[in-house]
Amino acid sequence: MTSDARSSECFVYITLPGQTQPITAGRFELTTTRAGVSLGRFVYGKHYLENPDAVEFDPIELRLAPRTYETTALKGVFGAIRDAGPDYWGRRVIERNAGKAQLGEMDYLLHSPDDRAGALGFGLNRNPPAPRRHFNQTLDLEKLQTIADAIVADQELPPDAITGQVEELMLIGTSMGGGRPKAVVEDADGLWVAKFNRTDDKWNNARVEHAMLQLARSCGITTAESRLVSVGGRDVLLVKRFDREKTENGYLRARMVSGLTLLRAEELPSARDNWSYVLLAEELRRASSQPDADAKELFKRMCFNALISNIDDHPRNHAIIAKNREWKLSPAYDLTPAAPISVERRDLAMAVGDAGRFANAENILSQCQRFLVKRDQAETLVKEMAVQVKSTWYQVARGAGVPEAHCELISGAFAYPGFDLPLPKA
Repeated sequence: MTSDARSSECFVYITLPGQTQPITAGRFELTTTRAGVSLGRFVYGKHYLENPDAVEFDPIELRLAPRTYETTALKGVFGAIRDAGPDYWGRRVIERNAGKAQLGEMDYLLHSPDDRAGALGFGLNRNPPAPRRHFNQTLDLEKLQTIADAIVADQELPPDAITGQVEELMLIGTSMGGGRPKAVVEDADGLWVAKFNRTDDKWNNARVEHAMLQLARSCGITTAESRLVSVGGRDVLLVKRFDREKTENGYLRARMVSGLTLLRAEELPSARDNWSYVLLAEELRRASSQPDADAKELFKRMCFNALISNIDDHPRNHAIIAKNREWKLSPAYDLTPAAPISVERRDLAMAVGDAGRFANAENILSQCQRFLVKRDQAETLVKEMAVQVKSTWYQVARGAGVPEAHCELISGAFAYPGFDLPLPKA
């Protein structure tokens, strides 16, 4: 059982396409077998299945059907449900806020915010609560940065953050992926994920990530919208939420499923056997309503990640979304360079081609047909993107306000020498 037996099951809510109010869609139960194995069960509600507007949670595991789904993978948590739960940063905030000695997977779902990623929600009541209408405003960013610093350093939180609503609002957006400090803020244009710099960062991550999103767009990649703001002398990156659309009646929500779920993979790097761009392309071709375009887009993102040494390109940093009934690849997000020491070989988090995770042009081209890209077309894409990254990254970074000293720190990330080396003979 989880640490709280009353939390061994919950109702799952969904906000349907075109709607702003959630409805009850089904029930999720998490138990422990006599052998000590976590077992998850999910069933869609009868009334939900009868709803002509009902949609599936994901195109892989939880298709619309009058049956009981079961899983022992991922500690008994179905992939689509896991994707709506908190990430590493979100868990840290929840642990500081919940006041419990030990939390189980169900606890994290129930303590996570109403405005999590995607269209799902969780609760103990048969009828879902009304959606929140209050969000942090951009003017709250300085206070949120202070709270984030305290959580990162495991320090005491400011008294007003404990007794007031600021810490509670910090929970909003904790399931948006990644381990960096963040919150969700609102302005006249809608909702943004605010990503904060850490005091122990080697460079200005906010400005560098903003530059990488711009650089990716210059390479023909569809990315999330972003902008920079400065509060209290600190830079904050704002990334527009692509799973939300602001209307007069509230926010429309898009369903969202991670690449990790599409691959039916575990999150720990030690269980990365299925972490593969090639496998993800094949799953994407089955799930997407525009398989040719999305497979080619994934190929370009794989190449771009290799060219900027984004070694944190794990499957949860890829996703598909469904604003209506049809699924498609989400805009790219979490594009961050690293500066490994090796100049001959760098590995991405996911397998690229015949030589595994090697971030190398020949390796990228070795399985291009699996991305529905012809060899000659793929060679042109790789060459053009390499030229674009190599010749413009510095200009883009400086244009985004990355200091000269920080450009020097990240300079080794771009089009490193090993990218063009021939693959070793078998």
